[in-house]
Amino acid sequence: MLEALGILLVSYLFGSFPTAIIAGKLLKNIDIREHGSGNAGATNVFRVLGWKAGLTVLLIDMLKGFIPVFWLAALIYGGDGQYLIYFQILAAVGAIAGHVWTIFAGFKGGKGVGTSAGVFMGLAPVPLVIALVVFIIVVAATRYVSLGSLLAALVFIIVLLMQKYVWMTPVPDVLVYLGAAAVILIWYAHRSNIKRLLQGTENKISFSSSK
Repeated sequence: MLEALGILLVSYLFGSFPTAIIAGKLLKNIDIREHGSGNAGATNVFRVLGWKAGLTVLLIDMLKGFIPVFWLAALIYGGDGQYLIYFQILAAVGAIAGHVWTIFAGFKGGKGVGTSAGVFMGLAPVPLVIALVVFIIVVAATRYVSLGSLLAALVFIIVLLMQKYVWMTPVPDVLVYLGAAAVILIWYAHRSNIKRLLQGTENKISFSSSK
């Protein structure tokens, strides 16, 4: 029980690292939440500070999900592996929650896409890779990062379900539940973006460096 609480807390703190806010302070001495969309995530960094800063923040946000799941969970659990998946799920929940509701920025963080990608990088690599391809294609074609994130999340859970029920891959039920919860959270976090997409007022990104 103590180990479970420990991995949940440590992963939450790990996920709470405010990457985008720190990037804004270091690169331009600004609060990224006062610029662009006002969101403390990689997309807003991309929009305000340029693609190099945005990509760096995205990679760090992915590590915030990857490291708790694939290192901290095993380190704290220290068992024979039979129940390791459950500790990895706890680590995933903690990391994603920390990113979305970071304790270091008034519980207002990013939208969970990058950290979720890091979480599923090893837990469900095939669905994640297919989702990333969809994300890249959609963003390249439309320049709407939000649309790419939403569609990639849907593709991820669809492929994960196909793995389990069509291709009969041994996917744990708890992983399916986590994937579904992550997709629901991502769509909920993007509710304002969905409204702007439907209204045709969503901001597009530029692939050139920020001036």
